[in-house]
Amino acid sequence: MPATSPRSDPDRSPEFRTSFVRDPAGTRHFPALVLNADYRPLSYLPLSLWPWQEAVKAAVLDRVTIVSEYEEVVRSPSTTIRIPSVVVLRDYVQPQKRVAFTRFNLFLRDEFQCQYCGAKGDLTFDHVIPRARGGVTSWENVVAACGRCNLRKGSRSLKQVGFSLRKPPKQPSSGQLMNLGRKFPPNHLHESWMDFLYWDAELEA
Repeated sequence: MPATSPRSDPDRSPEFRTSFVRDPAGTRHFPALVLNADYRPLSYLPLSLWPWQEAVKAAVLDRVTIVSEYEEVVRSPSTTIRIPSVVVLRDYVQPQKRVAFTRFNLFLRDEFQCQYCGAKGDLTFDHVIPRARGGVTSWENVVAACGRCNLRKGSRSLKQVGFSLRKPPKQPSSGQLMNLGRKFPPNHLHESWMDFLYWDAELEA
């Protein structure tokens, strides 16, 4: 396979390196855990996973170092390669400093809990100071809320409805969201990934 110049290769873009598999369907599709050059995952939620095709392509183009492999192999007319299970980027990717104000990031900041009652599931978002009273849509004024609390609060203030916040809402840093993502490990983890993942989960005795 001919060598490819990094400057002329359109695949050497941030999107190529940070587009992850959100639903790997267990490990039967052989996703590869992608680590930054410092051997830390690029992301915890979603976990930085590439489809095996992307991992093999990156390895062939010498963009990553293969740290661990599955038993399974893929073959071409000229070569056989074991499917990578853990790869490390050769070039360090600088984490984004700005955190996008999205529904998912808001829920992650609030740890997927209603900020009024602590319930999980059936979440929406609520303006602490209602928009009808001049409240703005911002990190500091929007929180995760369950449907019941949202309906009960309506356009009233916290004082009027007798609510209190579990914690003051504020804009998180990318590092804070990264650490929060460690609290929510996916259902399927390959054993070869575990030396590189640090979940904030209670260990069994």
